[in-house]
Amino acid sequence: MAVVTGAGVSAAAGAFAAGAGAGRGVVSDFGPLAREVRAAGLLARRRGFYARLMVGNVAATAGWWGVVWWWGWSWWVVLVGVPLAVVSARTAFLGHDAGHRQIAGSARVNRWWGLAFGNAMLGMGYGWWNDKHNRHHAHPNEVGRDPDVGEGVLAWTRSQAAGRRGAAAWVVAHQAALFFPLLLLEGVNLRVGSVLFLRGRPLRTRVVEGGLLAVHAVGYAALVLVLVLVGPVKGAVLVAVHQGLFGLHLGSAFAHNHKGMAMPAPGERWDHLRRQVLTSRNVRGGLVTDWLLGGLNYQVEHHLFPSVPRCSLRRVQPLVRAHCARVGLPYCEAGAVESYRAALAHMHGVGAELRA
Repeated sequence: MAVVTGAGVSAAAGAFAAGAGAGRGVVSDFGPLAREVRAAGLLARRRGFYARLMVGNVAATAGWWGVVWWWGWSWWVVLVGVPLAVVSARTAFLGHDAGHRQIAGSARVNRWWGLAFGNAMLGMGYGWWNDKHNRHHAHPNEVGRDPDVGEGVLAWTRSQAAGRRGAAAWVVAHQAALFFPLLLLEGVNLRVGSVLFLRGRPLRTRVVEGGLLAVHAVGYAALVLVLVLVGPVKGAVLVAVHQGLFGLHLGSAFAHNHKGMAMPAPGERWDHLRRQVLTSRNVRGGLVTDWLLGGLNYQVEHHLFPSVPRCSLRRVQPLVRAHCARVGLPYCEAGAVESYRAALAHMHGVGAELRA
């Protein structure tokens, strides 16, 4: 089957999922693909790549905060919030990769890298993120099992929308228009979720993760203190620009991936290949796209092989695309604008009855 592009992929995937190919008892077609990827050496760790990435990230973070301290007397310093947001998103991508054990062969080493980049540098709990994100990978777009399509401010299915009342109903009715503005608060949401996750966790987890979150909070406050001393409004604006654009950038990178794609019905069982391919969308582009989206533009390949280092996903893609063609499976690939349009169209459709 040819590559499906644009909004038509959702209908194609849905039609395929409704047929016998995604039904109960299907023989998995994933094994041959996995052997092909392994034989090509694409499961190997890329330690040099990640060493350069991590050193560069730490240097860029320190450098831009150095500019803040040097330029703190001027209102122009608030513009530094833009590159700080971009660098923070790069930090989040490193934490994401550590969670998938892409950086090192040892689970323990990956965890410590995740704690360093997530809790200490970003203020986002590695344990919270890993728990949530791994559940998403196990059951993408499956209501009741994937936390990314669970009940929240937004609704992902018409049944979720039907239960909203008052202000919550108004938000869902207009959620497509509100989606990107709401992402400005995503940085705050990630931090709140990280802290709430620690309640009821083992003492060691609370001490390690909570302690590193506290280190981040104190360090961040100290970094903006110079701005507060010359003007608290200036400091508040810098923080708002930094955190708002960070949330927008990070949320936008994840927005392409599954919204508007096939959603398994309750009790429906798909094999690994179909569960990951039919629910995922790739974003076309070159090296700039790879950098801006942290490799998440290869969402199909990432979901099939989550431990593959992001720099190897470009080489995995032709193998996956060819395999999907051999087994007759729709493979979704769209431009950035197309993918956002499809995602927002799905959100708009979910809230249709609330606008009536």
